[in-house]
Order: sequence, then C-alpha cells, then structure tokens
Amino acid sequence: MHIVNVPLGQRRYAIKIGDSLLNRLGQECARLKLGARCAIITDTNVGRHYAKPAYNSLVRAGFEPSLIVVPAGETAKCLKTVHSCYDRLAAHRLERQSFIVALGGGVVGDLAGFVAATYLRGIPFVQVPTTLLAQVDSSVGGKVGVNLKAGKNLVGAFHQPRLVLCDLGTLGTLPRSEFRAGLAEVFKYGIIYDPALFARLERELPALLRSEPKILAAIIARCCQIKAEVVGQDETENGLRAILNFGHTIGHALEAISGYGKYLHGEAISIGQVAAARLSAALTGLPQKDVLRITALFRGAGLPEHVPLNRPQRTKLFAAMKLDKKVTNGEIKFVLAHRIGKVVWGRKVPLAEIQKVLTLEEHG
Repeated sequence: MHIVNVPLGQRRYAIKIGDSLLNRLGQECARLKLGARCAIITDTNVGRHYAKPAYNSLVRAGFEPSLIVVPAGETAKCLKTVHSCYDRLAAHRLERQSFIVALGGGVVGDLAGFVAATYLRGIPFVQVPTTLLAQVDSSVGGKVGVNLKAGKNLVGAFHQPRLVLCDLGTLGTLPRSEFRAGLAEVFKYGIIYDPALFARLERELPALLRSEPKILAAIIARCCQIKAEVVGQDETENGLRAILNFGHTIGHALEAISGYGKYLHGEAISIGQVAAARLSAALTGLPQKDVLRITALFRGAGLPEHVPLNRPQRTKLFAAMKLDKKVTNGEIKFVLAHRIGKVVWGRKVPLAEIQKVLTLEEHG
C-alpha cells in the first residue's frame, strides 16, 4: 500500500492507495474517532458495485450508516440534489461528529464534500474515489462544490476530507472511456510540475492503458504526492495551487456550453490542455517540440485534442469562460507553460489569441 500525507498542520490527512481497501473502510474510519451515525453518498452506477461492501464494512466496525443514492452524471451535481441529501441526513439524525462517505467519482466527491461542508455548518467526510480521475485529482485537496447552469463549480467551499481511500480494485469496473478520461488529469501533473513523470508516461503509456497494477499504483501515488505538495503550500488557491487548473479554463467552459454531459470532464480538459499548450507556444515560449510531445501523449491515450466549434458556439464558449472562478475584473486568466514541468499562472490571454488557437484547431 502507498501512503501519501497531505501536510495541513493539525488537519493533515492520509491518502491510502492499494488493493481491497474498501473492505477496510470501517476500521479506517474507526481510527478517526468519528461519531457512530454516518451516511454513504454514492450514485446509481457506483452503488450497484460498491455500496454493499462499503455499508457492510461500516456496520462491522460499529457504525450506523445510511445509504443515499443520487443519479449518475454531472447533471446531478446541483443544488436540487444537495437539498435532497440534506433531507436524508436530517431524517437519519446526523450530528456534528457524524460523517459522510463520498463513494464514487469526481461528481459524487464534489457533491458529497459540499454537503458535508455545509450541513450543520460542516461535518467530517471521507473520500472513497472509484475513478482514476477522482483518485489522482478531485478527491485530494478539499475543493468541493456544485454547478449552476451558468458554469461549473460556481457554488462551493474548501473542506478537507479526513481520509482518502483509493481502492485500485474499483477501477476494474470503470468503463474504458472513463479510465482514458482520467488519464487527462494524470498527464496534467507531468506538464505542470514533473518532467520526469511526463517522460515516464510517454514510455509506459501502453502498460498504463493496460492498467498494469504496479505501474498504475506508482503513478497514482506520484500524482497524489504532487497535489499534496501543492495543496500543502497553498490550500485555498491564492497562488501556486492555480497551476492545477492547466487546461481547465477552456475545458470547464466547454462542459458548460455542452450541457454537462456531451464530454466527460477528462475529455473536456484534454481539449483544454492541448489548447493551453498551443497558447503557451504563442505567449510564453513553450518550445514547439514540447507542444508536439503533449499533443502526442493525449492522442496516444485516445483522448480528443480539439473540438470543431462554429462562430455562435465560440461566442458561447467565451461567455462561459468569463464566468470562470479565476476571472478578475472581467479578464480571463490562464495557466500557461514555459516548458514541460514549468508553468505560470494568472496570465491574461486576449480573446483574439484564444480565437486563433481554436480556429487553427478546427482546420488543423
């Protein structure tokens, strides 16, 4: 088992990565000395496979769990679903020392974390991510939230989990499209922080696509380690943590204008990262060979590099980008790369440059 610690002083917590960890959920929660009552929040897809073992593990450890199942998919990450979860928590009489288990992918983790952050002004929660994307990214760092029609994650909070339990066995039931989409976040860590990781991903991509256990575990652990280092230095995104948004400005906008369903999150930020690489070549001197390496890695994983948009769609995309949380005084801010492993954040990018990159992608 790999253990990565997130260094937040008295609020530090562990990310545990290994096989058959779901069966240990109850005993791991017991170590945290939480209240007896708890709730598992999961979705219809994940619940079918993993709700019963999670529930039984908690019961064996002496907890009194309630199971809350929400619809699968990004559209469930909304205030209406949050309200229904509140009603269920109240019916189960959760208290301030009670806790929530987020069992699922990024949508469930964000939703359940937001419910935990706001119910009774904040109760503990435990992340049990069941997708590659959630294991390497969204389950770590305490960013929780829900979407509005206007944009993604516009309502949210910072609420750190007490534990992150990554059971690699849960990736076995993940559709291949979801696994590939998760690789977009894996690739991001190499681009923004670790050139050695990027080179390893280039070398070992075929083995990674086969989900070879040792390689998969080591790469997930390295991604978590990088995110823990970044979050440990900048928990609430006042500076360095912004680098984790590489590719997300365009990616989130693309998700918003397509109704949160046409593209998986990883597919949208794959498109966003390739676009950010091309913008970096124009604005921050990213060498063309690095742009080609980045593009080749996404292509090799079967991830999309661009999306054809007509003029009205581009207008909607720009409007959605202006609602991004990182906009300041109406100016869109990007994370751009100097080279693989070195990026800058908070860069203003003129709409004309974004237009140019998107137009080039359409024809190129």
